[in-house]
Amino acid sequence: MGFFRNPREKNGGKVELDLPPLTDKGNSPPPKEKNGGKVEQDLPPLTDKDKGNPPPPKDTFNLAYISYFTLGTGYLLPWNAFITAVDYFSYIYPGKRVDRVFSVGYMVTGLFFLLILLTWARRRFSARVRINLGLLMFLPCLLAVPVMDAAYIKGHRGLDSGYYITVAAVVVCGIADAIVQGSLIGSAGELPEEFMQAVVSGTAASGVLVSALRILTKAALAQDVQGLRTSAILYFIASSVLMAICLVCYNMVNQLPVIKYYNELKRKAVESKFLLGNTIVNNLAGTKDISIPVASNNLYGAPNKGGGSNFWHILRQTKWLGIGLILIYVVTLSIFPGYITEDVHSPLLKDWYPILLIACYNIFDLVGKSLTAYLMLESAAIAIGGSVARLLFYPLFYVCLHGPHFFHTEIPVVTLTCLLGLTNGYLTSVIMIIAPKKVPLQEAEVAGIIIVIFLVIGLAMGSIVAWFWVI
Repeated sequence: MGFFRNPREKNGGKVELDLPPLTDKGNSPPPKEKNGGKVEQDLPPLTDKDKGNPPPPKDTFNLAYISYFTLGTGYLLPWNAFITAVDYFSYIYPGKRVDRVFSVGYMVTGLFFLLILLTWARRRFSARVRINLGLLMFLPCLLAVPVMDAAYIKGHRGLDSGYYITVAAVVVCGIADAIVQGSLIGSAGELPEEFMQAVVSGTAASGVLVSALRILTKAALAQDVQGLRTSAILYFIASSVLMAICLVCYNMVNQLPVIKYYNELKRKAVESKFLLGNTIVNNLAGTKDISIPVASNNLYGAPNKGGGSNFWHILRQTKWLGIGLILIYVVTLSIFPGYITEDVHSPLLKDWYPILLIACYNIFDLVGKSLTAYLMLESAAIAIGGSVARLLFYPLFYVCLHGPHFFHTEIPVVTLTCLLGLTNGYLTSVIMIIAPKKVPLQEAEVAGIIIVIFLVIGLAMGSIVAWFWVI
């Protein structure tokens, strides 16, 4: 790998790197300046004789992509299982504000442990240790519900000890989610963008899977106590099986040549203490030109004292994307699922209406998050503008409640719900992909964790706004 040298400061504190001409030793030609003061480096095609970085191996049978997609599905499935089975928990524990207690317990502990992950745990434990630990923490929490139902609760109502155990399981799942999500997004941020897209699409697939199970159980089971118990057990057993599959996938994917290749790139970047633009990963994969971001107050992107990255610089680079992400989820969660499940009604579809609307949202959320694999928006400014533009959903959904009669019917509501899911999915995927690429490769994991913190803040704020029924 050729090294950068002779940095000189330009206007605004930016740094221009003068690279030596290409030689047989693998040095690179002089860089060309692009708009915005970034540095463009045209790399020659790599050959087997290149002693630096050989071409990346192929992702055979898309195993790495499928594994990251499965992991994205897996870490969100426990939350979806708990919140989808809320009818069961509300029946078993009457008088308890189950949905809100679950939301607060899950999100508050998740945010707290994300901060611990950012400030302490990521420097003490490798991503592999953290992700395996988090996935293992999910399993007993998921199995606790069906085991407790079969051995202890047995359909009886008002058993407080069972309620406290369930809440404790939700809290532990929140901790596990923070560990897995923060570490997984951070790790995916160090890889080419298709792997981040796979993780984000997987989270949407989790919602589609749960919606499918909900439709199946409603159609096949009687809507009585036994039906609620059976459907809840089905949700949690399916989640447990998928979690076991995630454990296998994650430990398998780290043995694949393509993942080993990119892990080695990061190791070289960190050990050399030279700036390695994160988009070099994409260039080596043959996807795009290099545009190398330079941190003016930490030239080489090397770890600071104690092994930490330049946190404040990374936060400055990603803060507007993070604010855009917060806006996305404030708008989404103040409308979905509360407004959709409680405020709109259909004489034709009756109690199937909210279930089908939730399914429509989840399907289009998946479509939006998958769309970035084919149509990727490269502009952070446009993505942030799109996040602000989604505020228009408030007056549009308001009209569906208080406007002319036509807007109360199924077609306008279904259309807006699908657009809500589509824009939520697409803009989330774009921001999650762009954010880690705005910093050097060595700091991509920290950028990934920071953007997840913004995501959780958006989820928490959206849940709070939903309590006040904005529409």
